[in-house]
Amino acid sequence: MMRKLLLMALFLTSATIFAQGTITGTVIDSEMNAPLPGATVVVVGTTNGTTTDFEGKFSLNVATATGRIEISFIGFERRSANFNVASGQTQDLGRIVLTTDADALSEIIVIGRGVMDLEEDRRTPIAVSTITKSEIQQKAVGNVEFPELMKNVPSVYVSNQTGFGDSQMFLRGFDQTNTAFLLNGQPINGMEDGKMYWSNWAGMADIANAVQVQRGLGSSKLAISSVGGTVNIVSKATERNEGGFARTMVGNDSFLKGTVSYDSGLNDNGWGFSLMLDHWQAHRKYRQGTQGSGQNYFLSIGKLLGDHNFNFLVFGAPQQHMQAWSQPEETAREFRKYNQHWGVDQGEIISERTNFYHKPVMNFNWDWDISDDSSLSTVAYASFGRGGGTGPRGRGRIREPDYNIAGGISGQIDFDAIREANAQIGLGEPRNDGYIRRASMNNHQWFGVVSNYSHDFNENWSMNAGADIRFYSGDHFRQVIDFFGLTGWANDRPDGRVVTESFSINPWKTFFTSADENERINYDYSEDINYQGAFSQIEYGTDAFSAFFQGAISNQSYQREDRFARDANGNQTTKESEKTNKTGYNLKTGAAYNFNDSHSIFANAGFYSRQPFLDNIFAATAELATPAVENEEITGIEAGYKLTEGNFKLNVNLYRTEWANRFVANGNVIASYEGQDEENNPILGQEIDISREQTDVTQIHQGIEIDGQYRMSNKLRLGAYVSIGDWKYADATPYRTRDFRDNTFFTNADINDYRTREGETLSPNFFNGEVNLDGVEISNAPQTSFGINGMYNVTNGFKIGLDYNYFTRLYDFIDVADVVAQGSSYETTELDGYGVVDFTTAYDFNFGGNKFVLAANIYNLLNSAYISQTDAFGVFYGLGRTWNASLKYNF
Repeated sequence: MMRKLLLMALFLTSATIFAQGTITGTVIDSEMNAPLPGATVVVVGTTNGTTTDFEGKFSLNVATATGRIEISFIGFERRSANFNVASGQTQDLGRIVLTTDADALSEIIVIGRGVMDLEEDRRTPIAVSTITKSEIQQKAVGNVEFPELMKNVPSVYVSNQTGFGDSQMFLRGFDQTNTAFLLNGQPINGMEDGKMYWSNWAGMADIANAVQVQRGLGSSKLAISSVGGTVNIVSKATERNEGGFARTMVGNDSFLKGTVSYDSGLNDNGWGFSLMLDHWQAHRKYRQGTQGSGQNYFLSIGKLLGDHNFNFLVFGAPQQHMQAWSQPEETAREFRKYNQHWGVDQGEIISERTNFYHKPVMNFNWDWDISDDSSLSTVAYASFGRGGGTGPRGRGRIREPDYNIAGGISGQIDFDAIREANAQIGLGEPRNDGYIRRASMNNHQWFGVVSNYSHDFNENWSMNAGADIRFYSGDHFRQVIDFFGLTGWANDRPDGRVVTESFSINPWKTFFTSADENERINYDYSEDINYQGAFSQIEYGTDAFSAFFQGAISNQSYQREDRFARDANGNQTTKESEKTNKTGYNLKTGAAYNFNDSHSIFANAGFYSRQPFLDNIFAATAELATPAVENEEITGIEAGYKLTEGNFKLNVNLYRTEWANRFVANGNVIASYEGQDEENNPILGQEIDISREQTDVTQIHQGIEIDGQYRMSNKLRLGAYVSIGDWKYADATPYRTRDFRDNTFFTNADINDYRTREGETLSPNFFNGEVNLDGVEISNAPQTSFGINGMYNVTNGFKIGLDYNYFTRLYDFIDVADVVAQGSSYETTELDGYGVVDFTTAYDFNFGGNKFVLAANIYNLLNSAYISQTDAFGVFYGLGRTWNASLKYNF
């Protein structure tokens, strides 16, 4: 009997061994069509399992010929797949796509993938980091600026200034005017000056499914402003499954936020919609006088029709927030929360400096799968911006008694006292002691289309070609917000007309109502920009080698119309500038070699001839600059090494970017010379804004970036990075000085008519000359930074995370006048390095059969004090400890 049992055991053992096989596959994130590392793969009914590596791949030995595996990952729906593997053989299950869980933002149906230029769509690598939806919704929410979620990316620096939406982001030392930002393939940098106003995108974190930061040359085919890099923001679109959530959030300084979202799901006819509404408010962000409020709304309607996918979406974030500007360093150091721009008016807190804006964005995506080898993707878009920023006008500002604050700063603005003084004046004007709050308005409309055709000739060769067309028109003027008891405002128009109408700063009202031409003051002009671009790329790739060549060409026209111009007799008239055209182009090429599945190298090179921004084209409102401002020239080279070994991933990138023939403008203030009389110089004693402009500036940015990730288990993920840059100016450059009163340029003969704010005589070459910046360090972004971060899943529903970032070799603002005065002895001032710790946690739980998520974030946990940025007028201190907490109900 024992012998029979032994024989049976040997038979079963041999049968089991004989039946063993191997199954493999690749797990894909549906949102980004990218590999999903760290996903769990388990044979159903057993404890036999594994996890995917950083390429999303897995390999699992199985003990039976047939069965089923289950794939899971936090934030995604579970997916099962059957296997049937022959004994001793390997079965490849191919791509297994995981979609997002119903309690997260929805899966994208149509997002215009063909026009997004994501890194995964090209075989030849670039320096890139991708932030997933789960991290966005965990960290970049509420009273936290959207750029903050990118601060763990190598060579990214975020200066978290102290107004809602006023943060600045730098990439490889270049500010955000020279980094291209795209929303679903749509360029969203300002057409006039390349600026990004994050307050216009306050709800971005609630609709973003992914953010991909491409450093340097990137994979974008458009002829866009990507000197530092390209940031692709992929938004939510219409979801397949029905569901939604409601969330409430609180934070420091009375921050409140409420959000509701609903997705209908896709019906049998291929239709679906998604909707999100949100309101937020706070009595300040961190510093005094920075209260804000706003709403966010999002609507997406999708339709699947055979080989065609259509999606229309509209997104807007109307808001208003008070602002805090830089301070003298001694003031900021002692009074970290001080802000000189606000006061109390008839029991209500108001600020001289308030930003208010409403910029709804609409886009229509059409994806057409023409065949297995060809596709066409198009996004048509429109946006309508309405709003501006307030400021003082007139000489009648009154402050409360001196607070005895270091740096000579007085008390808050006494608006009630201003009303009393204005009542005695009656009719105010810029040259007397009257005081108003005005708004500098920027109303614009922007239409465009980006279309891309892709074709695979065979498994090795592919190409795409497309067009980028944009039409932009902007109106700029000033209007009165509050007269503070004056009967009107006079002598602030070429026709001398008295203005008596004031307007609201409510962003909803502003969208429909602003001053007509008879009620505008100080300036009134419009500008038109038309842009036409074409691009193409061809790529060759095998399993081991890939190479590409890419080119783009564009034409951009500029024109201005000044409605406050004067004719030969000094009467008001309308003057239109000549239309000028600038042609730009870019050329990029690169190659990569994969030694095996773990090791690969790549190198890319490119040249950009970039048209200047509109603001640099004109010397005065409707007069072209002489000599003309020419195209900037950007030359970039980069090389990288990628290592992927199991759950460990390492990237090493080297780069060098030369930015030549650059135009630079820096604001400053001087004071009128006291020796002139009122009749000849009616602005006697007033501060005058100037802009010192440099042409033919050359910057060289080079450095090394290293980042790595290690998933120790399903519970613990670790990451780290280090960035070391060497960013300096090269050679000498001429400079000139613009007078903002009439947009004309000073001559050196004007020097004797002016003095500095401190009453000092100006140097002979204050207005015009040449400055030698060779070897001077680039300011306002740290040239060395490093960070470590980790996320630990304590249980399936509870996780905690810590981030630590350290920044050093951050240099002070460079004033050209100081460089000229000090000559070869000039040295930039290095600011103190600093480190910041952030904490995050979330807990998913069920209560009464309902799903809830409780989350919290603490930023600058240790309340570190540090200077984050400087300008011509002072310093910005970074935010102290701030926090938010939220409760979310999923249905």
